[in-house]
Amino acid sequence: MRALPTVSLLLLAVLLPSREADAGEKSFKEQLVGSWTLVLVDNVLPDGKRVQLYGAEPQGLLMFDGRGRYSIQILRAGRARFASSDKNQGTPEENQATVRGTNSHFGRYSVNEVEHTVTFHIDHASFPNWEGTQQRRTFTLTGDELKYIVPAPTTGGTGAVGEVKWRRAK
Repeated sequence: MRALPTVSLLLLAVLLPSREADAGEKSFKEQLVGSWTLVLVDNVLPDGKRVQLYGAEPQGLLMFDGRGRYSIQILRAGRARFASSDKNQGTPEENQATVRGTNSHFGRYSVNEVEHTVTFHIDHASFPNWEGTQQRRTFTLTGDELKYIVPAPTTGGTGAVGEVKWRRAK
């Protein structure tokens, strides 16, 4: 009977570290869950030149939930207000600046753990051409920084690729 507590403690000592190790090894999908704030959105042209699509300090939020849903909002900082305070009464210039200064979409996402890709299965988007499409992104996840590549961005022409960086929201 006295040996039972000793054996129990010995088993706990052996099994507990392995459980802690398992808890520390989250899948990429588990690591993506949460909110991310935008750091940069650049197009990289074939000659290596960078274009800041949403200015030097773009604003944005990316959210992944644990059930496979996501939402992205990207905005140019300092966008001009509509003179009429009614978006339905915007001038052509105001509407154009709004379209060029925003990018958003939402839907479902999936992660390929081996290939380090996240695929956005887009339900709706501010760029209607992306609605109903699947947008695959190769990504790197380093600590609290998520970076992915957009192989065919919404602007920039042939050969441009997008680079997007996010930081985990605190």
